[in-house]
Amino acid sequence: MRNLEYKGYTGSIEYSKEDKLLYGKVLGIKSLLSYEGMTGTKLEEDFRGIIDEYLAECNEKDRKPEKPFKGSFNVRLTSELHRLAALKAMEMNTSLNTFVSESIRERLISD
Repeated sequence: MRNLEYKGYTGSIEYSKEDKLLYGKVLGIKSLLSYEGMTGTKLEEDFRGIIDEYLAECNEKDRKPEKPFKGSFNVRLTSELHRLAALKAMEMNTSLNTFVSESIRERLISD
């Protein structure tokens, strides 16, 4: 397992050799939500607890919780790569967004 998953949130799993402690943070949101544990079970319990606390706090303050990995991000390319991708998308009669999305999907599946 590379990450923890709970209620649509993903958390990292790290190890501090110095502290002999597992720790992590919730990925894909701006808020800093971190957790720790001496064992994998304790780490996962603390991860779930921090998510539940975050959602309860948002509810209490009538604030919408951040949605992780919203599905939109900016990509910086060289102008030549941008041109080639746009032309290929036009050739395929699709949008540049669809072309990039499908290209990323193919790369993730092939790895």
